[in-house]
Amino acid sequence: MNPSTSSARAALDGLAREIVRCRRCPRLVAYRERVGREKKKAFRHETYWAKPVPGFGDPNARLLIVGLAPAAHGANRTGRMFTGDVPGGAADFLMGALHRAGFANQPTSRARDDGLQLRDCYLTALVRCAPPRNKPTAQEIRNCLGWLVRELEELPAVEVIVALGRVAFQGVLQALEARGVEIPRPRPRFAHGALYALGAYTLLASYHPSRQNTQTGRLTAAMLDRILAAAKRKLHARESA
Repeated sequence: MNPSTSSARAALDGLAREIVRCRRCPRLVAYRERVGREKKKAFRHETYWAKPVPGFGDPNARLLIVGLAPAAHGANRTGRMFTGDVPGGAADFLMGALHRAGFANQPTSRARDDGLQLRDCYLTALVRCAPPRNKPTAQEIRNCLGWLVRELEELPAVEVIVALGRVAFQGVLQALEARGVEIPRPRPRFAHGALYALGAYTLLASYHPSRQNTQTGRLTAAMLDRILAAAKRKLHARESA
């Protein structure tokens, strides 16, 4: 690991420690901890993470992927974003696409010690605690937004951001605005495949790879592959500019 990578990793690790200690939202604290105590039958012998979940990935990433929030029995159990969902769930669907695009060394994300490595990619979420019914309140989103702003500060190489779902898309716009990026009026609107140039960033919108979307065909593997292909084209275009 070169010195710049080591420094970037240390900064992100420090931020992760701050995130994990957060207890700003009483409803989310109560829910994530209750889920960790009651557990799902399939995981009854496991110790749940049951704390806020920091982002993870390559500290020199040029691609940032932003989801909504940890899954109650996925990342809230394992302590890593998009990790531990049921086989074929959102974690595997996303990781399969990242693997096909060359951003991940394997197509599954099951546990923190499963050997997964992300290349030129960092995964995070708008909200860091699992919310009831997967629906954070507007105040909870505001409470958590500063963590995403801080991650953007500690990931200076990011050029392309993929927002998974409408709420994450709106949150990314707010985080960029907080970072001093001028957001045009009227504000960019969410639509799958929509692409916006915002200051030094390119923002891509995608449906979230939730089972509700993937099992109904609203989001297919080919559709998500096209999103990541568009992200790669933007990164390559910047390389050659």
